[in-house]
Amino acid sequence: MIQLTKIKLVITDVDGVLTDGSLYYTEQGEAMKRFHVKDGLGIKMLLASGIKVAVLSGGDSPILRRRIRDLGIPLFQLGKISKRQACLDLIEQAGVLAEETIFLGDDTLDLPAFEVCGIAATVADAYNYVKARADIVLEQVGGQGAFRELSDRILEAQGKESVYTTADGFMKMAEKMAQ
Repeated sequence: MIQLTKIKLVITDVDGVLTDGSLYYTEQGEAMKRFHVKDGLGIKMLLASGIKVAVLSGGDSPILRRRIRDLGIPLFQLGKISKRQACLDLIEQAGVLAEETIFLGDDTLDLPAFEVCGIAATVADAYNYVKARADIVLEQVGGQGAFRELSDRILEAQGKESVYTTADGFMKMAEKMAQ
């Protein structure tokens, strides 16, 4: 059985996980990324519940940095091809153990991160060879609420599901987010 009860840090990839993986370019470079609002709320619920969230991406752009800032994510590593070392760095920065960390990725670049985190998770539309290495395969595809699905699973496993299942629980969480 997967131990979501002990998760203290969620590290997530971006393209193909928080987005659908599409890249929109103009002559000036990347012009747009599409993020799902439910994933953003999942991130905020984890943070308000005392679970740390980090972003780890092979890419880096002003758009991505803006989304990280808007969500209040304090831990991130961008433009990192070596996701194994970047995960180890984020785990150290968060002050948690590898066994208390879950990594959510979707492609070959994420496989080294799978190896150093306690739990590896992937989206429904990941390649089969990535799914074969994951401990958890989500039902949602990347950019369509997959992070939120994982967030809900973690909160439920830790007995904190009231933040998304009840109005009072949500309002308590919203008060923490506003502080």
